Amino acid sequence: MSLTLPILVIVFSLALLIWSANRLVDGAASTARYFGMPTLLIGMVIIGFGTSAPEMAVSALSASQGNPNLALGNAYGSNITNIALILGITAMLCPVLVQSRILRKELPILAAATGLAAWQAWDGRISRLDGIVLLIVFAGIMTWTIRSGLKHKEDVLSNDVEQELEECSMPIKAAVFWLFAGLVLLVGSSYGLVWGAVKVAEAFNVPDLIIGLTVVAIGTSLPELASSIIAVRKGEHDLAIGNVIGSNLFNTLMVVGIAGTIHPTDVSKTALLSRDIVVMSALTVLLFVLGYGVRGRGRINRIEGALLFAIYLGYTGYLISIAVRVAS
Repeated sequence: MSLTLPILVIVFSLALLIWSANRLVDGAASTARYFGMPTLLIGMVIIGFGTSAPEMAVSALSASQGNPNLALGNAYGSNITNIALILGITAMLCPVLVQSRILRKELPILAAATGLAAWQAWDGRISRLDGIVLLIVFAGIMTWTIRSGLKHKEDVLSNDVEQELEECSMPIKAAVFWLFAGLVLLVGSSYGLVWGAVKVAEAFNVPDLIIGLTVVAIGTSLPELASSIIAVRKGEHDLAIGNVIGSNLFNTLMVVGIAGTIHPTDVSKTALLSRDIVVMSALTVLLFVLGYGVRGRGRINRIEGALLFAIYLGYTGYLISIAVRVAS
């Protein structure tokens, strides 16, 4: 089979995926604001769901079609991409400050969720029970998040979100339309992306885990990259890092939880466990340290951003070398 069609489908699907995710977020945020949802909750819940919608759609479709490794690679690869590539590039452009008390509370939660994911994979399998546990933990965290948002309505993050909502506001009819249209297009583009990725993996005999960790992970993380760079350029530092923390929580708990519940899968101890989860865990710990700061003020400067970016280049280069070796 010629690879021209699968590659074209991947490129088109990625572009449509990013565009539809943005429209979905704008529509959902405007709808929530119209019905009186607090600004802080819109930023933490609605936008959090929206920026992780590509990963959720791709992973659910991958698992349902019998490609759970593609789903796991997408989730964990997106986490690595979010911290190392997105925060790395963002911090190199402009140092990122972490001032929101809500985000500083979520950093240890993200570290704990990552530890749970590593522990579940330790026996070499993500079972259906593991997936259900992840979804229950996610539901608990979201409940805590909503209560915290209702209790502390005034936060640095809420000011950033308010500014963003002013810029992307739309009439309620348009908001509802794009909420549903964005969701439909998101699912359709995710289906095309999964189909193209599987075909390319089969053609080159490359494990679908590698495809998920690289091509699919980068593609589904592009909305976070764009929104983080725009946010930090506007001085909305907490919104930039909030995108990453929220997205990684969704990926680790909900995306993997959905995939594991749909299709339990064996975990390669020589690949995913000893390589990718270790890298993801180390980067999460590093983000925790940088987010809290040595003297109580979290900040990711340009040198630290360059270090994160270098880690990503090294990790991705290693994955590409594996893919080339397997293909040859």
